[in-house]
Amino acid sequence: MRFRQAVGMDKRLLADFLRARRRGTRPADVGLPDVGRRRTPGLRRQEVAQLADISVEYYIRLEQARGPRPSRSVLNALAQAFRLDRDQYVYLCNVVGEVADSVSDNETVPSTIRNFLAGLTEFPAYVVNASYDIVTWNELADAFMGLSHFGPADRNIIRATFVGALRDVSDPQHLAFVRSCVADMRAHLAQNPSDSRLTSLVDELLGVSAEFEDVWNQHEVAVRRTQTKSVVHPVVGPIEIESQVLDIPGTAFRLVVYVPHPGSASERALKRLREVA
Repeated sequence: MRFRQAVGMDKRLLADFLRARRRGTRPADVGLPDVGRRRTPGLRRQEVAQLADISVEYYIRLEQARGPRPSRSVLNALAQAFRLDRDQYVYLCNVVGEVADSVSDNETVPSTIRNFLAGLTEFPAYVVNASYDIVTWNELADAFMGLSHFGPADRNIIRATFVGALRDVSDPQHLAFVRSCVADMRAHLAQNPSDSRLTSLVDELLGVSAEFEDVWNQHEVAVRRTQTKSVVHPVVGPIEIESQVLDIPGTAFRLVVYVPHPGSASERALKRLREVA
């Protein structure tokens, strides 16, 4: 996404907007458990800070109209934390003096897909963008992968694998999965060379991960569609599933669904995980 500089920042409007979004967002809307009594509706400030991967003190200053002008990365993190739609995101940019030149419909997960995820209870499922950021998920995916416990940076599958919480390139099966993701990223870049978010991610990882550089320099190109994975879940044990990747028409998003073989031990393990969750 490209931005151009606007006139200035209205701290009071930003504070009002953030408070309104926080009070209007339920924990379940963003994949958080609704635990304990809440003095006011919506999210706690600590929860917003956790979702946006910023300090609580910094977020409080923004809500009190005392904070500095947010960077573009903070704006994007807040937009993702609150699940802002296209119009809300453009407004947020304008309030801080950043005008989005063009906001593609690809930036917003369609509401039908979010509703579908909310109603899909038997299989873990989530949505990724072209850069492999996991942008929304259902409850079983959270129980299966612990997504709500990660900050936005570690919810990027590629970054988390090479430099973050999921770093384990010693596992041959996991490395095969990662290689397929990197090959898929290269295929996307071939068709969308101006995707600045994805090129920035590639540049970042080339600078910090020798393992990523090795995989990237093999120049594998293949659109990711389906793959079998075996994992050992800390609660229910071994699970073997097939991941199916489905394009969401009219967007750059993909829906990823994990499906076990019918009647298998893995299906029973997922059922136990649903009951626990």
